[in-house]
Formats: sequence, structure tokens, C-alpha cells
Amino acid sequence: MAEQMTVSDLMTTAVITMSPDDTLEAADTEMKLAGIRHILVVDGRTHLVGILSDRDILREFHRRGAKQLHVGEIMTKRVHTIRENAPAHEAARIMLQYKISAVPVLSGSQQLVGVVTETDFLRVAHEALGGDPWDR
Repeated sequence: MAEQMTVSDLMTTAVITMSPDDTLEAADTEMKLAGIRHILVVDGRTHLVGILSDRDILREFHRRGAKQLHVGEIMTKRVHTIRENAPAHEAARIMLQYKISAVPVLSGSQQLVGVVTETDFLRVAHEALGGDPWDR
């Protein structure tokens, strides 16, 4: 029987974080520079307090045109998370159930250690379908 893939096998550990006090303009710039769609929002002790997507930013820019709003004003505060040692299929279930495209990964001590995204699952599917391994 094959060993079960865990979230830690799949997740990205080089996450970009911001503070709730950072501006949406700074978050938008950071996302564009890094080529990402989600920023994890942490407090001073690196505990997860929210998540911000590029769609959240676009919606607010369109609605208010206010680039000086703070991340904490529009971030999603009730974040679905997963533990790093959980089976990878549990992360997929959460994403499907709640129609979200990223799940922050926490350690046993509730510290942010990574994020698993739709792209991570697409890499697995790509390889499972016969594609060459994808470099991160």
C-alpha cells in the first residue's frame, strides 16, 4: 500500500505575510511582484489572523478605489486552516467544501508554517497524469 501524502508533502513554505495595518496598495504590489494570489495576515507573534486574496483587493479597488485601506479592514478573518501532518486529501476536501483556493497550514503549536493552494494540487495531478515533475 502506498504511503499517504500529507499536507507537508504538498504545501509551500515560502509564504508572504503582512500585518493587518499594511495598506491594500502594498498588498497588491507584493502579490504582483511575487506572482501570488493570496497573502497570509499575521500578528506580531506570527499567529495567523486572516487571509487576503487578489479578488478581495480587486473588489475593494472597484468598490471604493481606496488603495489606502488597511489589510485588516477587508481580510477574511474566519480562516479555514489545516495541520501540517494532516492527509493531503483533507486539504482538498476543505477547498472543495468551502470553495476556496488556499488553506493556511499550521504546526501543532498553531504557528503558521505554510500554505496549500490549488496550484499545489494541480502539480500533483500533472505528475499523476504522466507529466514531468514540476519545479517549485
